[in-house]
Amino acid sequence: MTSNLNRRLFLATIGGVVSTACLRGIHAGDPAPGKGLVIGQSEGAAAGNAVLAAGGNAVDAVVTAALVAGVVAVPMTGIGGYGGHAVIGGLPGNKVAAIDFNSAAPAAFKPDQFPLNDKGQVPGNINAYGWLGTGVPGVLAGLQLALDKFGTRKFPELVQPAIKFARDGFVVRKNVAGALAAAKSRLAADPGSARLFFANGQPLPEGATFQNPDLAAMLDSLAKNGTVADFYQGKIAAKIAAAFQANGGLVTAADLAAYQAVEVAPLTLSWNGYTLLTPPPSSGGLTVLQTLASLKAVGWPERRDAIDQTYIECLRVAWNDRLRLLGDPKQADVPVAKLLSEEYARETAERVRTVVRDKKPMNGEADGRPAGGTIHLNAVDASGLTVALTFTHGDSLGAQVTVDGLGLVLGQGMSRFDPRPGRANSPGPGKRPLHNMCPTVVTKNGSPMLAIGATGGRRIVSGVTSVLARRIGEAKSLSDAVKAPRIHTEGNLALSAEEGWAAEELKAIGYAVTKGSVSSLSAIEVGHNGDMLNLSSSAR
Repeated sequence: MTSNLNRRLFLATIGGVVSTACLRGIHAGDPAPGKGLVIGQSEGAAAGNAVLAAGGNAVDAVVTAALVAGVVAVPMTGIGGYGGHAVIGGLPGNKVAAIDFNSAAPAAFKPDQFPLNDKGQVPGNINAYGWLGTGVPGVLAGLQLALDKFGTRKFPELVQPAIKFARDGFVVRKNVAGALAAAKSRLAADPGSARLFFANGQPLPEGATFQNPDLAAMLDSLAKNGTVADFYQGKIAAKIAAAFQANGGLVTAADLAAYQAVEVAPLTLSWNGYTLLTPPPSSGGLTVLQTLASLKAVGWPERRDAIDQTYIECLRVAWNDRLRLLGDPKQADVPVAKLLSEEYARETAERVRTVVRDKKPMNGEADGRPAGGTIHLNAVDASGLTVALTFTHGDSLGAQVTVDGLGLVLGQGMSRFDPRPGRANSPGPGKRPLHNMCPTVVTKNGSPMLAIGATGGRRIVSGVTSVLARRIGEAKSLSDAVKAPRIHTEGNLALSAEEGWAAEELKAIGYAVTKGSVSSLSAIEVGHNGDMLNLSSSAR
């Protein structure tokens, strides 16, 4: 970025608060005066803002925040979480970069790894829970790559707050205690998890102090080595591989050594003078942009109908395409260009206009498998460098297994594959599964003006789409866009709608409507006033 470098940070305000349940784990952070702002998981945001206050940039701050969240946000993500994506805007020359640190399947992973029973289910949920449900963890590799390419500080300095939380401990909150209690039987069956999460034979209760000295020692060892390399190619990697072998998992030392986080070119969409940038597959960003492209082609919001069936049908088409066609682009022919083309958007718009005119839903199928357990962080510094980063365990407490001796809870990544062979997102050796995370940066005239992302499994895609449609498509304020009621669909006739949608009218058309919240979302918006950089943030 050139036109807004070295602008003076002027103001940071917080707004857009709705729904106590959705606010849990979202924190606006205490802005570093004149330095910037980090929002997201509370302890992580505080640590990130301290880095900004000490002169670090937005990447330094978000890496620190992610490391702390990886220790403290136990059910949602972890240092052994399966991975995520980041988008970084405001780089020199108006460049926007994306980093893919999604988990990779082990080399021994087969297309028919998870045979289905006569009910179309994986027996015992072994693709989700246990040592077969986890692949190579990508979190540390992704954070190291972001720091190496775009940061100003070093890993040994930035990991210190995370080490302190792991060593000294923190109070178990209600949501953490609830997650441990819900997973009691699986955690008890795994020796490493039982040793980490149980006291006197029971899961840690609310108000207890949770400490993870083994994780603190592992992070301290990495800090002394200067990088995370030993996690993938060293003594720590050997311990991780040995734990997989001892427990019937498939990840080997060779799989860990072969893993790489990679910089990828973000997908882009222009609408109303803004450019939206989000990671390519295997992230959820393509579905977000495809929906918005269809809305743009249909003339939304000017051509919206009274109950917003137009919006619903554009989202349904994108979800159907997502579940049929998307997967790891290195191992599947993903038609990215077609799905984002103006021609396909016009075709979709025509189909949508027809069904809205006829007041009937479009035909469509889906195979939804809900999941949750994610953290999203946004960071902006005084130069305008802007980061949106999402990373996850997959589901609550991930695969619910722990590398004993390292305190490393492993993420649940292999359940994100479609267990049916021969599909774009079927299992395969070294393959990265399709996931829902879609951190997004929006620019105007080349300069970042918005960083956005969400948590909530498959509902992440719908939540981010909703806010961007209202903020960019309808020109609502960020606060109003975040507060607006959302709706979720995975391509079939089932809709989960927040209060404010015309449920009875939608049911009369043929949709199956239930009430439900649609993801927890946070965003930072950057505005410019002369030589001042104004920040506002909103979370729900």
